[in-house]
Amino acid sequence: MANRSPIHPGPVAWTGENPGIYLKDTQDGPWTGLMCFFRIFYSSHGMGSGIVVLDKPGVAQGFPNVANFCISDNEPLARYLIAEFFSTFASFRVSPGIQAVTHLPLTECRREGSTLSTYSEIVRARDVEVVATWKNLGTPYAVDMPADNGPTKIHQMYSLFLDAGDGSVTLNGRPLSGKVVQRDFAGTRKSTAFLAFSESWMQV
Repeated sequence: MANRSPIHPGPVAWTGENPGIYLKDTQDGPWTGLMCFFRIFYSSHGMGSGIVVLDKPGVAQGFPNVANFCISDNEPLARYLIAEFFSTFASFRVSPGIQAVTHLPLTECRREGSTLSTYSEIVRARDVEVVATWKNLGTPYAVDMPADNGPTKIHQMYSLFLDAGDGSVTLNGRPLSGKVVQRDFAGTRKSTAFLAFSESWMQV
């Protein structure tokens, strides 16, 4: 039998970083706050960074009526990621707010801390500052998610994850409602606060 090629045959959709923090008041309750950060190094829409925040996941309204928004430095990329990927993630798929996010231009994006303990991403628009912080970071682990088990069903996903024991998201200093809980992930139970680095989505 011929050896399988180490080169994936399908096109690369995007590669970069995609950490998240998903919050609930109780383990079995609805999502009360959702955040998905991205720093993309390659995609058909170019490079870019940004953050998607749903302060009211269950409300299909955008900013400023509701703090459901996306801050980015590449709006076509952000719209592509939301439409084709983030809106298929389990927590966002059930949240009407993801379909109503307002897009805001990014003015600053920077990281702080260490992936060995506490790590933060700080993203700013003209009138909004978002600080996402992951605390008590655990041991990294690698994931090779087949398309059949993934959210889009047409992409294989490779990534390095670090789960956080705790996490928070603040909007101009005000924290999103809820706390970090557990989620089902690849047949295991994992934290809803996690770093995802070296993440690549390959079409099958």
